Amino acid sequence: MHCPFCQNPDTKVVDTRVGEDGYAIRRRRECPKCQRRFTTVETATLMVVKRSGNVEPFSRDKVITGVRKACQGRPIREEDLKQLGQKVEEDLRSRGLAQIKSEDVGKAILKPLRNLDEVAYMRFASVYQEFNNLEDFERAIRQLRAQDGIGSD
Repeated sequence: MHCPFCQNPDTKVVDTRVGEDGYAIRRRRECPKCQRRFTTVETATLMVVKRSGNVEPFSRDKVITGVRKACQGRPIREEDLKQLGQKVEEDLRSRGLAQIKSEDVGKAILKPLRNLDEVAYMRFASVYQEFNNLEDFERAIRQLRAQDGIGSD
């Protein structure tokens, strides 16, 4: 790490702390040449491999934006969306992979969204799983009812 003040390539770490989110490391550094101190923040980047083959950094905000569309008109608070985004990110990072497929991001969204709101879940699933007809909706509803232990009418 180069000193931002004198460009000295040799700096020493004075203090290390884990960030509030648990995914960043904050390091306090000191330059032995100019004696000035500065802070660096290190994060592990989780990359998402899109269907097109493009790779981009994971974005919790993109997850929340996508889910927000499915939640339009539903009684869901912004705080609930933020918590869902955090759960999804924690799930994906807990897998210990540097890259993850976009399909896996969608799958990671489904369970916490279902627990939050079943209507929003169906909306999101219909786009994510590319429902083409009423049978796709009926099958998804049967699966929801089976998971809840509710028989079909």
